[in-house]
Amino acid sequence: MTSVPVSVSASASASATKTTQNVFDVGKYETVLRTVETGTESNLPIPPPQQLLIAMPSEAGEFPLLVFVHGYLLSNSFYSQLIQHIASHGFIVIAPKLYTVAGPCATVDIDSTVATTNWLPEGLHYLLPPQVQPNMKKLGLAGHSRGGKAAFALVLEKAATSLKFSALIGIDPVDGLGKGLQTPSPVLTYVPHSFDLDMPAMVIGTELGEIGNTLLFCVTLPAPAPKGVNHEDFFNECRKPACHFFVKDYGHCDMLDDDIGLLVGIAINIMCKSGKSRQPMRRFVGGIVVAFMKAYLLDDNSDLMAIRDGQETTPVELKTTEFLE
Repeated sequence: MTSVPVSVSASASASATKTTQNVFDVGKYETVLRTVETGTESNLPIPPPQQLLIAMPSEAGEFPLLVFVHGYLLSNSFYSQLIQHIASHGFIVIAPKLYTVAGPCATVDIDSTVATTNWLPEGLHYLLPPQVQPNMKKLGLAGHSRGGKAAFALVLEKAATSLKFSALIGIDPVDGLGKGLQTPSPVLTYVPHSFDLDMPAMVIGTELGEIGNTLLFCVTLPAPAPKGVNHEDFFNECRKPACHFFVKDYGHCDMLDDDIGLLVGIAINIMCKSGKSRQPMRRFVGGIVVAFMKAYLLDDNSDLMAIRDGQETTPVELKTTEFLE
């Protein structure tokens, strides 16, 4: 396992003493989970462009925002436990439902995320209790699987959004079926440190996501996050500041809810190798997202540094941990 100090703002270094709150446990805030419909199904004065799943603290305060982009052929509702974990530490998480059926091109993912982001300044306050205030100057963007690709593409293409993102997170991002088989539009260039992101980035990878699942009669399915287009390649193209966490013994969809429906659950079990339980991986992803957001949106790097230095016990075993400063 390798570690190089991460670069954070000067004001963050003064708060590098570990706080008592463990980011991998549920945070101090009670949370509210709300589904918001779009179009004619919504009774809001300014309805969102997509159906939204929003997790927020129920207590009074001003909180940073995270826009969360779900994976290919999945749904925002499959991440309800994950985004509630993040919200319990003092964040408002907005997860749009990008589509019902989609082809291989990620353009719809990007366009839907841009539309949702542009709606936030005029429409979000209609959804929040009066005591819960969003801080739209502190905004992160995260995506899982093809949603991770879409999140990177949105930032790299400098897509026109009314709000500026300040932190980028790819959760087992995937750019296609393999090197040379990238789906439109390709993100990876295979040039080290070529991503012009203008913000800190974090990439999370899974060991089992790189392995195809073996079925009866020795039929092996393609890996959901194959080498050549996965987390390792995304991190290799990041510039400083950036960090990379590669998780051992867990799979591509192990951060989803425990209950995602019988049929979808069977399909995911067929397509993806999984760890023994989703809870440890979900706690890790939720906690590391919180630590990263605290470091770069709230100038408090204590948790991220404690995890880097091995002072914080993680709920999963990490194969590698890398930081670029």
